[in-house]
Amino acid sequence: MEYDDTERAREFAARTREFLDEEVIPVEREVLGSGPVSEGQVEGLREAARERGLYAPHLPEKYGGQGLSYRDMLPVFEAAGRSLLGPAALRVDAPDEGNMHTLELFGTDEQKEEWLKPLAAGEVRSGFSMTEPIQGGGSDPKMLKTEARKEGDEWVIDGHKWWTTQGAEADVLIVMARTDPEAHPYAGCSLFLVPSDTDGVEVVRNIPHVGGEVSGMSHAEIRYNGVRIPEGNLLGGLNEGFSHAQQRLGPARLTHCMRYSGMAERALDVAKAYVSEREAFDGPLAEKQAIRFTIAEAETNLHAARTMVRHAAREIDSGGEARIPVSMAKVFAANTVQEVIDDCLQLCGANGIGKDLPLADFYENARQFRLVDGADEVHKRVIAREALSEVRPEEIESITRYGG
Repeated sequence: MEYDDTERAREFAARTREFLDEEVIPVEREVLGSGPVSEGQVEGLREAARERGLYAPHLPEKYGGQGLSYRDMLPVFEAAGRSLLGPAALRVDAPDEGNMHTLELFGTDEQKEEWLKPLAAGEVRSGFSMTEPIQGGGSDPKMLKTEARKEGDEWVIDGHKWWTTQGAEADVLIVMARTDPEAHPYAGCSLFLVPSDTDGVEVVRNIPHVGGEVSGMSHAEIRYNGVRIPEGNLLGGLNEGFSHAQQRLGPARLTHCMRYSGMAERALDVAKAYVSEREAFDGPLAEKQAIRFTIAEAETNLHAARTMVRHAAREIDSGGEARIPVSMAKVFAANTVQEVIDDCLQLCGANGIGKDLPLADFYENARQFRLVDGADEVHKRVIAREALSEVRPEEIESITRYGG
């Protein structure tokens, strides 16, 4: 399919795919089904990416990146997503990719020097600490309870967070906390940079979860018990935390979509190769109509998902928040990826659930995408709210009168 990607984006994505095939997937094959890759192997892949001029495509050159525009990054992220190791190898892995973007947008020169540079170099890790346990802020962020109060030239943070991705390994945590208890949370929260070795930061546990052993990605429960940080650790504007978070989460949702669509694309490549080779019931499986229809639907839905992501990205590039297009793209891509990978696993029969192929690892990893960066139901709520707000009273009256 032809998309409106620039020549640079197409060329960079092609080189990224070549890098995945030649460098990353062979390492993936060595560890397939046996747990996460070692830090040494990841660093080796990152060095190979640097040598090929592919490392950190989303960052400016002054931070060791390649300086791609946001829209040019999307096909590159899809190519990287063809392996669970690809995003880490190119340094476009979550949550660091989104956190680096946040620091680049809102960080002071000092904050960028202290945290963005080493994050870009892969020398440190980060976490985004926003979601709270059942009685706190999760899908409904208005319920956020973590507070930060000013005492002299310090901020003091008290709260309880969980599902902080990479929180147990992070060197620095971006923490969302209420800074004006009297204001609506959307207007009274701020972001803070909290080094993980600060007194009062307690990593309670890594929460066991589906796909954790496969991806090596942890989600931590963390308590902040009277954590004191300098006033200079405020990230961005005071009480602007939700606005800043939206500027982080919108683009990050689309990069997630592309990473996962790359995973689904490779799953489909594996399934197509398998059904073309496997013979049963008097011929190759690829000649059976039911299987051909399954593949046709997968190709169609992946094309639609890619197109929706690019449309939302154009909205963001033009300066819009693009909440509705982003929500639509996120829901559609997440469900498409899950369905495609599930179908591909089914097409490969017992081999699909075996760990000789990457499909089982993909299957375990993909299910979280319908919850990560906003559950399906939350995004559908946003879409429906906008759709119903456009219905005028006279339209309701007209439809009711004529039984439409």
